[in-house]
Amino acid sequence: MKLERYKVLMIILAVLVFAGTVFYVICVKNSGIVLEIRDTETGRVYGSWALEEPGEFSIEYIHSVNMSPVRETFVYEGKKIRLKSVRFHSFGAGMQSYTDEGQALTRDGDAFVITGFNVSFNKLNYISGTVFDHLVFDHLLIINDEIISLRDLAGINPDGKSAHITIQYRDNFVLRRR
Repeated sequence: MKLERYKVLMIILAVLVFAGTVFYVICVKNSGIVLEIRDTETGRVYGSWALEEPGEFSIEYIHSVNMSPVRETFVYEGKKIRLKSVRFHSFGAGMQSYTDEGQALTRDGDAFVITGFNVSFNKLNYISGTVFDHLVFDHLLIINDEIISLRDLAGINPDGKSAHITIQYRDNFVLRRR
């Protein structure tokens, strides 16, 4: 009798441990900070990516005036997006040519790098896939060692339609309860 009761308790304990593990994997482990890219007009989600520590991501593009690469690196702080650095290869229209207090301008090979920005954003807006003078411009999202073309996500954009990037906290347990 005691042996049967012990077996039943062990089975119940095993089921509870299994259920807890499944809950953790589905609801807790997959919760967290995600970067989302949405159409600014329709709200359609083009994609979302988990942000791994330290929560950095970059946007790289060819500057439309001086036709050289620019990489803006961001980091998340709460639900804000903070500009961490800008890497570029040529000064000119639309490029910062001075430093504000707390900023530093350094060289990295053939590139200039400005760091020390004290500016945060709720969202970032980019117009990607714009056709100008027979060239189709693109922005690349670099996140967690993956490179994603915003043009491939949102398409070629003759109308100047933009996509915005936001940081969200995704709580899968709450999402699944709704």
